Amino acid sequence: MTAVSARPCSGTWTTRTGWPRCSRGITRTGSANSTPDGGTQACRAAACQGALQDDAMKILLLGKNGQVGWELQRSLLPLGEVVALDRASTPLCGDLLRPGALAETVRALAPDVIVNAAAYTAVDKAESEPEAARTINAQAVGVLAREAQALGAWLVHYSTDYVFDGGGNQPWQEDQATGPLSVYGQTKLEGEQQIAASGVKHLIFRTSWVYAARGGNFAKTMLRLAQERDKLAVIDDQWGAPTGADLIADVTAHALRTAMASGEDLSGIYHLVAGGETTWNRYARFVLETARKINPALNLTAQEVQAVDTSAFPTPARRPHNSRLNTHKLQQRFALDLPDWQTGVQRMLQEIL
Repeated sequence: MTAVSARPCSGTWTTRTGWPRCSRGITRTGSANSTPDGGTQACRAAACQGALQDDAMKILLLGKNGQVGWELQRSLLPLGEVVALDRASTPLCGDLLRPGALAETVRALAPDVIVNAAAYTAVDKAESEPEAARTINAQAVGVLAREAQALGAWLVHYSTDYVFDGGGNQPWQEDQATGPLSVYGQTKLEGEQQIAASGVKHLIFRTSWVYAARGGNFAKTMLRLAQERDKLAVIDDQWGAPTGADLIADVTAHALRTAMASGEDLSGIYHLVAGGETTWNRYARFVLETARKINPALNLTAQEVQAVDTSAFPTPARRPHNSRLNTHKLQQRFALDLPDWQTGVQRMLQEIL
């Protein structure tokens, strides 16, 4: 990658490799392998005049094949070089069950940003595998946070509404008391706490009811069952907002770019969900009604979606009844307007039908 001409800059700081950066954004100098000592004379001269344009940051993305990770591969690309890993990646380690090897990968890559979209998300299985859940959701996250802090890098991490106890009927705010009901929720909370304790620059996005067109999701399950049965029974006493992985990924890229370019300290926890609220039962009804409009030929035999309580489907892990999340802080600090949940679900259905 060749250097480009310098532009005026309101101030500079130095990267870990020694190249100056503009306080209004990130700059690139020299070739992909150049250093201050090995870079071209033109690059060094331009650097002395100020920051250089178009310097790509290096982003380490973990969990690349998950619903959110897959979308992040797309949304993060305009920000710079993305090194995307999963638990099967070699020789670089992307397996959060191996925190030591994960630390070695971070040191080898020396990224500007770590985006962790990997997690132990088998909510019920976590009740019988607490050690694995804690290693992935807390211990490995702490390692990432400390390694990022040592590098001066940013850490982006995803958490969950399960850190709350699900009481009440008002959307949870970021600073309200937590009280997880399950091993999954507890380990995700511990991950948040490890990040905060490390002192790393971070963005933690708590989200809920995540879906994507790729892979399995609640809507696809409802469509399949509606073709197999005459009547469905779906929980109607858990409230939340279905949130698309594409929305999460797009907001992540926007917020990360804003946070890194801003002179304001934007580190912290943010709630990130689509607008509005619904129950699983009403969500199912919307899916079936919308599917019939999109594809009238679809053979959906279910004519009734019965509303039932959570107690009708006992599970090893307790679910929060109130998964509403207040997104005012996110929208205000990053100048965002989050769409209603129906918009994303309808778009997803149009893709899969």
